Amino acid sequence: MGRLEGKSVIITGAGSGIGRAASLLFSKEGAKLIAVDRSDSVKETAGLVSAAGGTVEAVTADAGSEQDVKAFIARAVSKYGQLDAIWANAGISGGLVPIPEQTVEHWQEILRINLIGPFLAIKHAMPHMIKQGHGAIVCTASVAGLKSGASGHPYAASKAGVISLVQTTAYSLSGTGVRINAVCPGLIETGMTRPVFERAKERGTGDKIGQLNPLKRAGQPHEIAAMGLFLASDEASYVNGQAFPVDGGLTASMPYAGKPV
Repeated sequence: MGRLEGKSVIITGAGSGIGRAASLLFSKEGAKLIAVDRSDSVKETAGLVSAAGGTVEAVTADAGSEQDVKAFIARAVSKYGQLDAIWANAGISGGLVPIPEQTVEHWQEILRINLIGPFLAIKHAMPHMIKQGHGAIVCTASVAGLKSGASGHPYAASKAGVISLVQTTAYSLSGTGVRINAVCPGLIETGMTRPVFERAKERGTGDKIGQLNPLKRAGQPHEIAAMGLFLASDEASYVNGQAFPVDGGLTASMPYAGKPV
């Protein structure tokens, strides 16, 4: 028996990176998936899951559109009979833009995908899960939502909002049997962070990526997927309203310039 055997799960942002790694891992653990992304690459993810023997349906949709979110949640319930877990993972970075050059439209788009997207997933998954008396909601936040220096301003603000949304929603779900938690990735090698890695390699400093955390390396999507798997599974039955950094230890300390003791 897999850790998600027979469970119906939605994963957004499933076309690449963390979402693709999660889709493959969750399927391996027995989940029946609805894989969602606004990019057609989600079909490739579904193909990989199917080739590995998993049950999956690819849905091309915008995680920040209420109409789309309602539709893919309804699809999961219709296809699989229930909704056991949803991972609101879709997100965009917005790049590094100085404050004087940032526009309202830039902020609105980042907040729409990164913060309103998880809100919509919560809003429309809740009724099904409450009716069942159980369910797990996972949201992708970021270490950038915990401390400064990890991203641009709108991205950091959006992820801080996700953490607050998770904490406040946990209490809104009191007594329902539905849990909600957030994963806070550190520097992970994905399509979103590819420019960081490419610039470092061009400068000849690729070996310094991740040097600020105690593990001295960047993370991989499967390492974030593993935390999401735990939170979505019954193993985390008493874990609720928390935001978990998965960052090689980056947020374990204040800035420190001395030598290790």
